[in-house]
Amino acid sequence: MSSVARAALARTAHRPWPLPARPWVLSMRWERLLFAHWRVPVEPLRRLLPVGLELDLHDGEAWLGVVPFVMTAVTPRGIPPLPRVSAFSELNLRTYVVAEGRPGVWFFSLDATSRLAVRAARLTFHLPYFDAAIEVERDGTRIGYRSKRTHRGAPAGSLAVRYGPAGAVAPVAVGSLEAWLTERYCLYSATPRGRLLRGEIQHAPWPLQPAEAEFERCTLADQLGVKLAGSPLLHYADELDVVAWRPTACAIGGGGA
Repeated sequence: MSSVARAALARTAHRPWPLPARPWVLSMRWERLLFAHWRVPVEPLRRLLPVGLELDLHDGEAWLGVVPFVMTAVTPRGIPPLPRVSAFSELNLRTYVVAEGRPGVWFFSLDATSRLAVRAARLTFHLPYFDAAIEVERDGTRIGYRSKRTHRGAPAGSLAVRYGPAGAVAPVAVGSLEAWLTERYCLYSATPRGRLLRGEIQHAPWPLQPAEAEFERCTLADQLGVKLAGSPLLHYADELDVVAWRPTACAIGGGGA
């Protein structure tokens, strides 16, 4: 087992439900990650979800997250990291959902610089990955991140932001908004015919830090018809080791394979 997988599986008591009994299939490390969250109207997001998936609300409010980061040590189980394949930049647009009592994440888009990862994730996980040109520069504790979607036929989407930590790592309080936004241990996707899938993930509790960010441009939510207004809630994490399982079909939801 890789050191990344061992680190991801070392702590499990914080999980809201047990680990899957079947073997995990992918390990990875998320680095230099920014969580930028905005409160957004409920109905525009709710209308975009597939049958069987409910929008998860915090005190009656919906949240949309923009999450730029770098992926490293991305490897299928039993395969060593491969140069130019196991590391790439990624940018997510996500909200929060629940199905069959399990809260998770729904991705509206995932932009990445790896053409192989984009196609593999679209095929295996049925996630809306898109090709993108992304530049990441680190200057001390500050990250300069610029992304432009290049995927043929996809809606436009771009981000230009400079961000970094603004305080020390602190434990996330159980029941807090920060925990609700970040401590989620599955993602949801849907097949082309509308069948709802759940993909389990595992990692240690998030080592969150308060963050600061300067946004030059962020058009990712334009594809949803949602305006990101006001100052976002910001958190930073330097790195986190993760393992993921192959998605399985939920008992609810429509469509077939």
